Amino acid sequence: MTDYEVSRSAILPCDIGRAHAMLDDFHQWPAWSPWEELDPDMSRTYSGAESGVGARYAWSGNKRAGAGSMEVTESRPEHIEVALGFLKPFKSRSTVSFDLATVAGGTQLKWTHAGSVSGVMGLMTKFYSMEKAIAPDMEKGLAKLATVAARPAGTD
Repeated sequence: MTDYEVSRSAILPCDIGRAHAMLDDFHQWPAWSPWEELDPDMSRTYSGAESGVGARYAWSGNKRAGAGSMEVTESRPEHIEVALGFLKPFKSRSTVSFDLATVAGGTQLKWTHAGSVSGVMGLMTKFYSMEKAIAPDMEKGLAKLATVAARPAGTD
């Protein structure tokens, strides 16, 4: 088993309340998540709470998008934690966290993926790290999130 942790940060041009709302509500993720565009025909299911703790999101798509689910397990103004489980293309469980802080110019966001991989995926990470695998997507997602955050409220 191989443990990993990949983090990226950005300043979002909005207040912490707006940043938190864009992350805490899975219905808003299609506007910024880099993985949403992997399959335009992906099936999405929302359940549980509308947002915050207990909100759930499941997806199933093509080979690139795979299938899995997420659930918000912790939500405070400065921290959101999400349990992420993949079913396809490989089974895995990880934790996604978002740490927010008010700074000059908006909200500092630190986005972290942490987990363990085993089997074929564990072996693959010996040659191609999780850092290389997901960091570019996280950077793309942060850029999209900053673009959405810069729009006037209610237009995203």
